[in-house]
Amino acid sequence: MTGTSTTGPHDHYDVVIAGARVAGASTAMLLARAGVRVLVVDPVGRGRDALSTHALMRGAVLQMSRWGLLDRIVEAGTPAITATTFHYGREAIRVPIKPRHGIDALYAPRRSLLDTVIVDAAVDAGAHVWHGAAVTNVRHDAHGRVVGAEISEPTGSSRTIGADLVIGADGLRSRVARLVDASPTRTVPHATASIYGYWPGIEADGYHWYYAEGCATGTIPTNDGHTCVYASLAPSRFLGGRGHGLERLLHDVARRVSPALASRLASIGVKPRLRGFAGAPSVLRRATGPGWALVGDAGYFKDPLTAHGITDALRDAELLARAVLAGTDRALLDYATTRDRLSADFMDVTSKIASLAWSLDELKSMHLSLSRAMGAEVEHMLGWDGAARSAA
Repeated sequence: MTGTSTTGPHDHYDVVIAGARVAGASTAMLLARAGVRVLVVDPVGRGRDALSTHALMRGAVLQMSRWGLLDRIVEAGTPAITATTFHYGREAIRVPIKPRHGIDALYAPRRSLLDTVIVDAAVDAGAHVWHGAAVTNVRHDAHGRVVGAEISEPTGSSRTIGADLVIGADGLRSRVARLVDASPTRTVPHATASIYGYWPGIEADGYHWYYAEGCATGTIPTNDGHTCVYASLAPSRFLGGRGHGLERLLHDVARRVSPALASRLASIGVKPRLRGFAGAPSVLRRATGPGWALVGDAGYFKDPLTAHGITDALRDAELLARAVLAGTDRALLDYATTRDRLSADFMDVTSKIASLAWSLDELKSMHLSLSRAMGAEVEHMLGWDGAARSAA
């Protein structure tokens, strides 16, 4: 049990959430701040690192600021990103981060920091967070409505917790999604594989995204003086080449996309631990049903090449929390409809980019479409504040 109680979990909660990462912890925090009794369970320890793209786009930074958490990210030494540079072959297009809506920089915190900040905020708000435990099954009433969850405890024993709502925030391979039979409503076959690691001594003035036909790489400044360097490539190339080592694959992509970056990596002389992801099709799953809901990658996963997963997770956490607080099944259906509407353009353009079947000129056009989708997302978030002011 983390932080809120020394007596262990109760027998019944308003909401039980499987997953204490970005989506689950944010949902818990928002609900707990409104007085909802929330239990969050996660099988891994607090602050454990995770596969991640790191980059927070404007919508995510806006959310963290609105929730009063951005200062904690900044105070932890996360570098401010004041520009994004797109490298299309030899052409570089630098896009300054213009101050707007109180946001004048982007950030890319390590997940060990970001997840901990949000989990701690949920605990401070009164949520019960139970690390080392996991939802293994759900309970239904006679009418088929989910009314609780079976939870495996760190001791190996199991107990049933009653709940008015069970939320799956347990990632792409969500157990909750399987248990409630949350069928995909849309899938996209295009996917990229990814390799990344952290290098010291790379001076990067913001995000840098490098593209060549068939692959991409990039640099993302993060905590502790490190820069995340990644390579994106076709899954077939990843699977065929990983026997020779992730390091060789990453450097092969870097040399093809940006010889200057490849030379810089070689000159540093550091061989960091690399992580690889073979890729997965993008999927949109049914978001709600009687007594259950999904949020984050559990309900909506798209290829990481556009680095928008964390931003969408924070967005959907608030969408879901608002629906839960409205207290009706109709509101939960509206959550699903709004999530799907806001995600449609992102999913379409991400699919096209993840296909790696584009010319650099075509890619520029895709990035403009992505920018428009991001703008629409931010405008929707700003409407929440307007609604709150009107209600007040």
